Amino acid sequence: MRLKILFFFLLILQLSCSESTENDSKKKEDSAKHESDNEVLNSSKKKNIIFFGDSLTAGYGLDEASSDSYPAIIEQKIDSLGLNYKVINAGLSGETTAGGNERVNWVIRQPLDIFILALGGNDGLRGIAPESSAENLQSIIDKVKQKYPSAKIVLSGMQAPPNMGETFTEQFKNMYPSLAQKNELAFVPFLLENVGGIPSLNQRDGIHPNIDGHKILAETVWSILSGLL
Repeated sequence: MRLKILFFFLLILQLSCSESTENDSKKKEDSAKHESDNEVLNSSKKKNIIFFGDSLTAGYGLDEASSDSYPAIIEQKIDSLGLNYKVINAGLSGETTAGGNERVNWVIRQPLDIFILALGGNDGLRGIAPESSAENLQSIIDKVKQKYPSAKIVLSGMQAPPNMGETFTEQFKNMYPSLAQKNELAFVPFLLENVGGIPSLNQRDGIHPNIDGHKILAETVWSILSGLL
């Protein structure tokens, strides 16, 4: 009788240990799965690149601005390379540096890692004093830096049309490298390099690039941006 009781006791003990081992094993599997899921989730969180500009950035006049503008072309390149970045096109046709300075707080409510500042073209066309444009651009830079100290900022330069006068065009052109140097920014000297003034690369208005023009803009910006990714 005692042997039966002892055997029964050992059997229960063995079953209990087995169940405990299985539970521990299941907990470890669940924990490992949870950690794996977290790793996948974290890796899927893409860093944001915001293009903040005017009609050139917005892709004005293109049939499919969402896919033919230079920010969209850059996004396609980023995706093809498997880089963990998302492009956000915050271009607005007609935007001046003053308008951008008012709008930027709304735009940077979303997290960002790289900020492409491409404003000033409309200031040049309207003859706005370069001193005023520079103040607005500096304010935009300050706001981005204040909210995202670790963000990288790229400044895209523009040029005023020659009919604005030599003094104006020189002051306007020079304010961009001055701002870039002062704030230690990555710098694209001229957004419309090899595109501006070339009829075959622009739309009928002679101001806004066509699809082929935007492809060149994308390469111009990419030559600087690629080093930051």
